[in-house]
This record gives sequence, C-alpha cells and structure tokens, in this order.
Amino acid sequence: LTKENATCKAYPKRPLLGLVLTPTRELAVQVKQHIDAVARFTGIKTAILVGGMSTQKQQRMLNRRPEIVVATPGRLWELIKEKHYHLRNLRQLRCLVVDEADRMVEKGHFAELSQLLEMLNDSQYNPKRQTLVFSATLTLVHQAPARILHKKHTKKMDKTAKLDLLMQKIGMRGKPKVIDLTRNEATVETLTETKIHCETDEKDFYLYYFLMQYPGRSLVFANSISCIKRLSGLLKVLDIMPLTLHACMHQKQRLRNLEQFARLEDCVLLATDVAARGLDIPKVQHVIHYQVPRTSEIYVHRSGRTARATNEGLSLMLIGPEDVINFKKIYKTLKKDEDIPLFPVQTKYMDVVKERIRLARQIEKSEYRNFQACLHNSWIEQAAAALEIELEEDMYKGGKADQQEERRRQKQMKVLKKELRHLLSQPLFTESQKTKYPTQSGKPPLLVSAPSKSESALSCLSKQKKKKTKKPKEPQPKQPQPSTSAN
Repeated sequence: LTKENATCKAYPKRPLLGLVLTPTRELAVQVKQHIDAVARFTGIKTAILVGGMSTQKQQRMLNRRPEIVVATPGRLWELIKEKHYHLRNLRQLRCLVVDEADRMVEKGHFAELSQLLEMLNDSQYNPKRQTLVFSATLTLVHQAPARILHKKHTKKMDKTAKLDLLMQKIGMRGKPKVIDLTRNEATVETLTETKIHCETDEKDFYLYYFLMQYPGRSLVFANSISCIKRLSGLLKVLDIMPLTLHACMHQKQRLRNLEQFARLEDCVLLATDVAARGLDIPKVQHVIHYQVPRTSEIYVHRSGRTARATNEGLSLMLIGPEDVINFKKIYKTLKKDEDIPLFPVQTKYMDVVKERIRLARQIEKSEYRNFQACLHNSWIEQAAAALEIELEEDMYKGGKADQQEERRRQKQMKVLKKELRHLLSQPLFTESQKTKYPTQSGKPPLLVSAPSKSESALSCLSKQKKKKTKKPKEPQPKQPQPSTSAN
C-alpha cells in the first residue's frame, strides 16, 4: 500500500455512490456547490477532482472516502491511473451522471472520457448502475454540409439517430428513457433575441455603445482568446474594467472572476466558450455574441446564460460579413419562424462613440506594443546573461534602441491620453456634447438628446416591436366643401 492508501484505511468505509462528470472546471465547482447545499442535511461527503488545482489536495479529499465525486475527465483519469484506493470503489458505483453529454463525447474532445467510459462499461462493474445524461442540446441536430451528404454510406442525422449514437458512446444498455423538454426553437420563451449588422471593425463601436447605454450584468462571448485579450485592453483604456475568463488563465483567477461577476450588479465578463455551458450565474441581463458562434449548439448554450429561472434576458449578435454564414446556419437549425429583429441603435450618439474608440484603439495598440517590447527585452537580457555575452543597442526593442523615437512616441501618447480623458470626463449621452476636440472628420460632435435612464435594452426593443406592429391610421374621407355664392 502507498502512504496515501494506508491513510485512507484509517477512515470509515464508505462506498462511492455517485460520479458526476462535467466538461469544464467552473461547471464542476458549481455542480458540487449545488450538491453540497443538499448533502449537508444528509451527511453525505462530496469531493471535487478538476485540473488546475493541487493534485495532493484532491488526493486528501479522496482519502476521506466521499460518497459523491464531481470531476472533469482528465483529472479523474489521472487519479485512476495512480490507483488511488478509494477509486477502486467505482466497481460498485450506483449512479453515473454525464453533464453536457453531447459536448463530452464530441469527436476530438476528452480522450480520457472514452477510456473512462470503456472501463466503467466493463462487465466487472455494477450492472445495475443508473446512468443519467443531460444537455440543453441533446436533441438539437444540424446537418452536415451537402458535399458530405452526397457521399456514399452517409446518412442524414435526425434526433433519434443522434440520441442512439450518444447512448452507444456512453455505453447505456437497453432502451433508455428520454425526457425532452426542448422547445422547437431550442431557446426559452423569456429570452429576447436580437442582432446588429455591421462591418467587422465597427463591432467595437456597437459593443461600447451597448455597454454604456444599458449597464448591468453583461456576458460578452468571443471565439478566440486573442480577441478576448484585445477587447479587455480596449475597454480598460475606456474606463470599463471587464473581467475575463478563458482557458489560458490560472484556475484560481478563473473562479475568482466568476465569483466577482456574480456579485457585482454592473459588470462585464469577457469570455470564450469555456463559460458557455451549464454555468448558473444569477441575473445575467445581457449575452452579447461579439463573434457569432460556429454552431447552433454553442449559440443555445451561450444564450442560456441569461433568461434563467423564468427571468427575462437579452441575446445580442454582432454580425459582421464573416459571421453571415454561421448566422444563417444557426437560423436554419433552430427553425426560427421569423427573422431575428434588429436592435435599435440611436445613430446620433455614434460620432462621439467612434471618436472615443478611435483614441482608445491607438492607445491600446501602443501600450500592447510597449508590453511586447518589454517582454522581448527581458527575455533577451536573461539569455545574454546566461551566455555571458554583451548585447548591442540594436538588439533591443522600443526605448533602448532609439531614444529619440521613443521620446516622440511618449509625447504623442500623452496627447492622446489627455484627449481621451477629456472625452471620458463628459457624459456620453447628454443633451449637448461640449468639447474643444474635433471628431475624426474634423467636425465637432453632434448635439444629441439624453436617453431615459430607466429604459432597459429589453424595453427599448419592445417599443420598437410595438411601433412596427401598430397599424397605420386609415385616412379620413375628405369633407365636401360648402358652396359659396357670389353676391
């Protein structure tokens, strides 16, 4: 026996009753919190096994012989291979739960899950085990491209075929019972869906406009980490301090940002699709798709972070030319009966918005370049010290290479920052914009009227719908003119 396994024998024997598998660490944490809320009344012990956290700490959790384990496949498989004593109890496992099951068994994802399921489906394991699978998109089917469907032996996928394939991968025997609560459109009734068509470089304008016009708890999704990082830098320059969530962050920081986002009423979270599935964050008012997701499943899960538990919520897509194909696929798969309405934008504010973004982009780009130069210089100095060689000035990036150019750049940055500070010191939505700085076009900003502070994004969209559905008044028949006599 190992030292850990010997320690494990000192605790009372408890069988491992339930195992819950999730695709993300954040979801595993939330699932455990929900289980703990109930388990404290029953005395059941629980444990969480996820990557990004101390393996030794999680081994100590297993030493206490928890009856329920919540885990991501990678870390669980790692501990199984280490032959932890308590995980031998998987043979007597009574209940297996696979959350976000369609994502978990996707081709190319979670290789450890395949090995885990193969092991759990061995005849030596409990044949009476109950297996439960969950997802908001279990029965959502999008067809393969026509070029693939035209090939021989390629069948069209329908709801039944998708479920059969999923059950086969998970190893469910017999005829499973399916409880399908999915609406035809796959999204909940309390969700209001809307869109803005724009050029790719205009997305920053509309994102900033929306966040300033409609404060609240807003979750902004993008398809790449690089996009999240750029948006974070840009919004910080504009005095919006967003939180971020993506796979390259340390796990503690990811969880800390999630907790802060759930606590603050007026907050922006910039996230990749690691935040799309399953997370239960209270009262998220807006989900903004800065980039349209690649599949309808991701769109449903992203949008599902708002309009939860009968609350209303808004999903806004910023659709650039590169997003149109994905948008049409989503629209077709979700069988939308009518076109998603355009979100109303008051264009009279956009000149001021564009000027702020123009300045912020210049500042953010310069600061990022300076940051990269500092990283390069630090790395090259460490390498030179290790090799015991002297560096020449032209090997540096930034200030050390050309002091005169660096001074000129710093002076220009001070001017840009002063100009932006002046603009940010004034209300964006006010009856009269007064500034000594011209816009990019060389003209002063337009005079605009202030919006109603109490108006939400949902009420603004609702007003627009009412205007469109309101029937025009029928023209009144002309009254006959009285005749006049010339006396």
